[in-house]
Amino acid sequence: MDKRLLIVLPVCLLILLGWEMLSNAMGWKPKAPERTPTAVTAPENAGVASNSASADVAKKTDDSTPLVPPISAVVTDTEARREEFTVGTRGTPGYYRAVFSNKGGVLEDLRTGNYFDKTPLSAAEKADSVHWQRLMSQLPGSNAVRSFELRTTPGTAPFAPEKLESALWSGTRIENGMEYRYAPGQGLTFVKRWRFQPGADRLTFELEIVNNARTDAVGVRNFVLTPAAGVPNDSGDSFYHEPQAVAFSRARDGADASPEIATVDTSGEKLGAVLPSGSPLSFGGVFNKYFAVVMRGVDESAQSTLVGASWRAVTDKAGAPIPLSLVTDIDLALQIPAVGEKRTWTYDVYAGPKEQKAIDAAFADHKVILDHDLGWVHILSKGLMWVMKGFHSITSSWGVAIILLTILVRILLFPITRRAQTAMGRYQAKVKRLQPKIDEVKKRYADDPAKLRQEQARIMQEGDALMPPLGGCLPPFLQIPVFFGLMSAIRIPFELRQAPFMGWIHDLSLPDRFIALDSALPFIGPYLNILPPIMVVMWILQQRSMPMPTDDQAKMMYKMMMFMPIVMGIFLYNYAAGMSIYMIVTSTLGIIEQKVIKKYWPIDDTPPPAKKKSGFMARLMAQAQEQQKRRESEQKKKAPARR
Repeated sequence: MDKRLLIVLPVCLLILLGWEMLSNAMGWKPKAPERTPTAVTAPENAGVASNSASADVAKKTDDSTPLVPPISAVVTDTEARREEFTVGTRGTPGYYRAVFSNKGGVLEDLRTGNYFDKTPLSAAEKADSVHWQRLMSQLPGSNAVRSFELRTTPGTAPFAPEKLESALWSGTRIENGMEYRYAPGQGLTFVKRWRFQPGADRLTFELEIVNNARTDAVGVRNFVLTPAAGVPNDSGDSFYHEPQAVAFSRARDGADASPEIATVDTSGEKLGAVLPSGSPLSFGGVFNKYFAVVMRGVDESAQSTLVGASWRAVTDKAGAPIPLSLVTDIDLALQIPAVGEKRTWTYDVYAGPKEQKAIDAAFADHKVILDHDLGWVHILSKGLMWVMKGFHSITSSWGVAIILLTILVRILLFPITRRAQTAMGRYQAKVKRLQPKIDEVKKRYADDPAKLRQEQARIMQEGDALMPPLGGCLPPFLQIPVFFGLMSAIRIPFELRQAPFMGWIHDLSLPDRFIALDSALPFIGPYLNILPPIMVVMWILQQRSMPMPTDDQAKMMYKMMMFMPIVMGIFLYNYAAGMSIYMIVTSTLGIIEQKVIKKYWPIDDTPPPAKKKSGFMARLMAQAQEQQKRRESEQKKKAPARR
């Protein structure tokens, strides 16, 4: 049992690790139902019920009476214009460079001046907005998909004969923001208004509709808003599939609700689907590994308009999907006011880092994105991250914090490991004491395998060595969730983004990238990493420091185990450098434990006196032996009859 465990546990670990990495790399996700291209029907709480004017219009439509839409003044622009400006203060949240366009009245580009696209950079390079971290942008060749595009549905298309997303809106600079206004002359005026919030990675987006003369428009009408386009996939982490579309609602499952998240189908077979999160939405948008752009309603009136969401891959003008580019479309159910009135809906947009404090300060529900990133071990990962942040507050080095965390984990597991080693040592001593008897029955029943197994079991039972101690299996099982928890705790946290350690290691969240190669190589990529090979060597040295088994079968398993570090090295070659540091340190501590601690504090493997047990396994074995005796007796009785 203990020998097979040596293979089963590593194989299980490899399967879990390989499946997680392969699924992330391939983007295997459960497929959501296809979206029906029809207008969204608003729920009862999406707005005020339609008034009598809209009812009269409906009656006229039923009677097939032609309608002549009232014409109002046209408010638009005559040429394409861009407005570019910087808001906020350097070094404080909300320091943005924004580029607006009157074509569609959109936010065409948004960058944050507090984070940068690479490291290290000089002071002059940091001052250049070219290196500021992009949050949203218009993708090249993306057929003009931009942030905050408002589009009509088939039911609202008559209100804007020229598409809202391509019309030229009239723009005006306002305090800490921008306003665009568009009146196509069909009785409605559309207004978009952005206000950046000083000291916060957030902006307020207002959508306003003025009913100048359109009586048939009054009531709940459907539109589609794209709050974030061009969210980049530039973290450099091949294990994190980005960007990802998200929609979240508590309407369906309450406190136990989970977000609906989708990634681009890299095969190009699926270009979009519904995000069936429920209605109304708590928030929706797009995020990548380190940044998120998500929108929510600031009050009940605005939130009730968020009635659904879907994702779609961004395509070029020829209809081909642009690699790893997608947007989230939010279905809006807007209550068009009566003639001569206007109505405004206010939304809060978080556009910043996926950092715990910033996320919590913006909106509590946003934390579900972080939980999603950490995976099924998110509770353990959060605990490890909390400890690691504590070490960082003392050392001011994330690399040292990882080393201290590794030592702490090893120390906490040491008593359990030591007890398990003692139990296994005593078990092996018992087996060694019984080995002469086992060798004797092997010779005696070499031609009778069934009898041989029966006698071996009897000897092991009498020698109190029938089953290896359960405690010997505990440390490996405990280390599996710790291993996966550390993988997330080291790779996901925003704090480790571009965190240097020493020498050539400029980003602990990415591979160490010792040397840039001229071309990408299979399994290696465009960089030569040296931490993974060091990790493999240290792991092999740790295994070689363990005592060599004496049993032939155990020796074979021991040799097979020597290949596991090589396989793991291939899997983790392009993983975060912080993980390689953890593996190197833990292997070094394992060698110290084998060579130093056990030398001065040897394991007490003196087996206690053998004693018979009357437990479940003993009774089960006794029953098996009794059944075997009965079968042998029946076979002897039948033997003369056959002759």
